[in-house]
Amino acid sequence: MKKLSGINRESQIDQQSKTEYDVLVIGGGITGAGIALDAVTRGMKTALVEMQDFAAGTSSRSTKLVHGGLRYLKQLEIKEVADLGKERAIVYENGPHVTTPEWMLLPFYEKGTFGKYTTSIGLKVYDFLARVKKEERRKILSKEETIVKEPLIKKDGLLGGGYYVEYRTDDARLTIEVMKSARAHGADIVNYTKVEKLLYDERGKVIGAVIKDMISGDEYTIHAAVIINATGPWVDDLRSMDHSKEGKHLQLSKGVHLVFDQSKFPLTQSVYFDAPDGRMIFAIPRAGKTYVGTTDTFYDGDVQYPEPLQEDIKYLLECIQYMFPTLQLNSIDIESSWAGLRPLIFEDGKNPSEISRKDEIWVSKSGLITIAGGKLTGYRKMAETTVNLIVTQLSKNNSNQYGPSKTKNLPISGGEIGGSEKLDAFINDQKEKAKALGLSKDDAAQLAYFYGSNVQDVYPFIEEEKPLPPTIYAQLMYAIHYEMTIKPIDFFIRRTGWLYFNFQEVERWKLPVLAIMAELYNWNDNQIEEYEKELNSAMEVARFQV
Repeated sequence: MKKLSGINRESQIDQQSKTEYDVLVIGGGITGAGIALDAVTRGMKTALVEMQDFAAGTSSRSTKLVHGGLRYLKQLEIKEVADLGKERAIVYENGPHVTTPEWMLLPFYEKGTFGKYTTSIGLKVYDFLARVKKEERRKILSKEETIVKEPLIKKDGLLGGGYYVEYRTDDARLTIEVMKSARAHGADIVNYTKVEKLLYDERGKVIGAVIKDMISGDEYTIHAAVIINATGPWVDDLRSMDHSKEGKHLQLSKGVHLVFDQSKFPLTQSVYFDAPDGRMIFAIPRAGKTYVGTTDTFYDGDVQYPEPLQEDIKYLLECIQYMFPTLQLNSIDIESSWAGLRPLIFEDGKNPSEISRKDEIWVSKSGLITIAGGKLTGYRKMAETTVNLIVTQLSKNNSNQYGPSKTKNLPISGGEIGGSEKLDAFINDQKEKAKALGLSKDDAAQLAYFYGSNVQDVYPFIEEEKPLPPTIYAQLMYAIHYEMTIKPIDFFIRRTGWLYFNFQEVERWKLPVLAIMAELYNWNDNQIEEYEKELNSAMEVARFQV
């Protein structure tokens, strides 16, 4: 198996500089990862570059739901709901270790957006369109049943609630697992590699790119028959580089989420509720925390480093106060936060919540293919559609015949456990195997849930007498050797999610992690200082206080 190893990163760069590719994917978020996997499994020579870490943009800053698009039913986007519902089931079956069914409570009130009748009909239509499993179909709860499900919700005017299933995920880890799958099938993939310039032949067709290694500062070139622009919020920047930014363009929207410890916000049931301004807000319990979001406001600031602002925090705290009036939360109760950007396609006269989340594909005169818009849930289908177009382009120039997409029933990395129905049996089996390593059953279960079938590659790194606890040391080593973790910030945000959901662990272990990585990668003093400063800055942003 070809590993996505940080230790072998330079050899991947060398490989990219020497190979004529069928496809070069620019962008290492979930869309780019999905395209790379679809292309390489059809037999195409595939490369991918990402100027930051994998999933560093939108793909680690979402609401962390693989959902069926109930909110789009409200906007009568029927096809969108049907497509997302079908894809949600595929994403779950192909990676049950990173996707978990989550029952969602939708309370309805007097004079609210949803009533008992509209909720019942809406969820029934949703079940039908999304092809929801029989055991996960919607239920309509009485007022009393709704309060039992979540006693913290507002009682005044409550009529009852809808109860339906969404799917919770770790967006960054889902992206990493798809990326690892693409690498395992032969794609050449490197993070921290930025496109500096596009290359063209004498006819003006784009045939490659000049790439800058953001770690070493060196430049190299990649040549490919087809170039894909899957850069999310940066797609218009690359279109400008291609001199093809015309017609439709992006409208960025910012979404902010707040995280609270369960001691402050003891939510036991995920809730999807109407905010006072009519927007829909999620409140979701996760691993001893509760997170709430999201805002939806037009954004024209720094694309690489969006931050929660005072008005964002104030808005979400007001939403929490409205739906959970007994809590009395304020800014000092916020444990962590994040802000992400939605790369929406501009629609004149519409506010952010009204703009469609549909994806679109544009092909420039040079042949540059741009994929824009879309949702995390629909990444696989977006990739399939994009690679179908690549097949058409490649077929014009050579006799290679590439078949249809193979990803519909292809487990992603870590998902090779025989489907969701076998997950519990797999976890129990790992609990027994882990005894020989001296792990507790809880530690074994936690690792198995987190890594799925890849947990077998984590176990060999479990060692005593390290400056980290054995399981944390093993996670760090696995992240470096199998997930191309280059900086401490990669580990604490995208590989573990601790910056958002286990902030104390970041504070406790940041210096030992920095020291281990510095020794392994042979960093100089300037690099150590730079990477520590980068992590500290991210921690300050996450701990935003009004």
